[in-house]
Amino acid sequence: MAKDIPKPKEEEEEVVLVDVTHVPPPPVEDKESVTVDVEQEEEVKVTESVSFKEETNVVSDLPDSQKKALEELRVLVREALDNRVFSNLPSKDEEKEKEKEIPKAEEESVEAVETNVVEAPPAAAAEEEEEKVETLAAVVVEEKVAEVDDDGAKTVEAIKETIVEVVPHPPAADEAEAPAEPPQEATGALPEPQTKEAEVVTDPPEEVFLWGIPLLADERSDVILLKFLRARDFKVKDAFAMIKNTVIWRKEFGIESLLEEYLGDELDKVVFMHGVDREGHPVCYNVYGEFQKKELYQNTLVDREKRQKFLKWRIQFLEKSIQKLDFGPTGICKIFQVNDLKNFPGITKKELRQATSQALQLLQDNYPEFLAKQMFVNVPWWYLALYSLISPFLTQRTKSKFVVSRSTEALFKYIAPEQVPVQYGGLSREGDQEFTTADPATIVTVKPSSTHSVEVPVTESGVIVWEVRVVGWEVSYGAEFIPSAEGSYTVIIQKPRKIGPADEAVVTGSFKMGAPGKVVLTVENQSYKKKKLLHRFRTKSHTQ
Repeated sequence: MAKDIPKPKEEEEEVVLVDVTHVPPPPVEDKESVTVDVEQEEEVKVTESVSFKEETNVVSDLPDSQKKALEELRVLVREALDNRVFSNLPSKDEEKEKEKEIPKAEEESVEAVETNVVEAPPAAAAEEEEEKVETLAAVVVEEKVAEVDDDGAKTVEAIKETIVEVVPHPPAADEAEAPAEPPQEATGALPEPQTKEAEVVTDPPEEVFLWGIPLLADERSDVILLKFLRARDFKVKDAFAMIKNTVIWRKEFGIESLLEEYLGDELDKVVFMHGVDREGHPVCYNVYGEFQKKELYQNTLVDREKRQKFLKWRIQFLEKSIQKLDFGPTGICKIFQVNDLKNFPGITKKELRQATSQALQLLQDNYPEFLAKQMFVNVPWWYLALYSLISPFLTQRTKSKFVVSRSTEALFKYIAPEQVPVQYGGLSREGDQEFTTADPATIVTVKPSSTHSVEVPVTESGVIVWEVRVVGWEVSYGAEFIPSAEGSYTVIIQKPRKIGPADEAVVTGSFKMGAPGKVVLTVENQSYKKKKLLHRFRTKSHTQ
């Protein structure tokens, strides 16, 4: 539990579960550590352990134990490919049936053994049968001897040949006769010798691909294998079993054909990709509040068939996103997930809970280590209470990837503001003619009951343009140009005006420069809360 830190009642508390690696947790006295942002006293952050550091996929940089596990997994995969194991994998239903049949087979085996023991002929009968065989052999030999001429050598040869054919016991090695040669053709030409190797036909090793990458080929294959190993704590047999189960599931689910299937665009605002985080991972936004729309809910979740279509759409979306990842040893092969729980109807909508639960289970079982971080924003009180209950049962590795916040401002710690969509407090929006995600923005904290000014020097002619945003607004904003020359008058670009939360998200401005000076943007915060101020500038020529 975090220590109590005095703060105004109206201020919201942000709970952030900072990354933890697989290293052991800190000592008990260090587990409950609280760090308070000096510039933002209302943001209380509970740090459970050290910051998460993404593991390397460069094999030469791995610890020896992990290198050994990777090599052992390669051997298992190679043997499976050589024996075409993946081509003959049973479905999960067939595996369950086999598991049920195993006890029955064992019972039948025991019964068969008991039956054989009961029905086996007694020793006297066996001896009698053997005597009959020997008698028959003697009769045949006598008949054969009567047919041959007086040549003693041929007679002995005929007797030996007859005995070999009749006696059931195999002859000694020195007495065995070479196999008969095949008859020659009328031309007298000898048949070509047949070698044993020529008769054996071996199938080439099969090729198995996951996300377009063969299981055994190059460095990218190692990246895939490492994902499964990390998901199973480098337990080689468990990782191999997970690979087999994933291959089975992908065949049963029809992933290849699913990629070409059109499933509509109703859910485009529920799940979408936008920008990258500060580490370069693509960011996926899951907006659960969209399911408050009755028509969307009715069309996607009300019955089993529609939930199955929703599940297929979600898997298809993920597969298409994975196709854009780089599976090189130093590439980006994970996704940053943002889950918006604002207006989340999950408590009262059992169909939504069922659909999301099934989707999460499939992702967990068949998409190992594709998650860079799982972030929850606009979290309601009940989710915080729920998470506090389940958190002790989560592994350190799982908790290292979770971030929980009651606001969207926590996004800026992991995603630059120019990469954050405007609806989540950022500056990125469709149709922006002046700026792109390549134009970096600056974040400034404006203290309560204070005024903050941003100055931009102007040294050449042209047009200066800017974007300004205060998260939550409720501040006064103004802009002016102050020339460098003495005695020059200040030019008012924007008179100070109060901007509320319902006003425009991003304020833009421009000024045509005719002399050196500086553009000054002023933000006056009269509230009791600290405010996040985002801004960026660029200069362009008159012809642009």
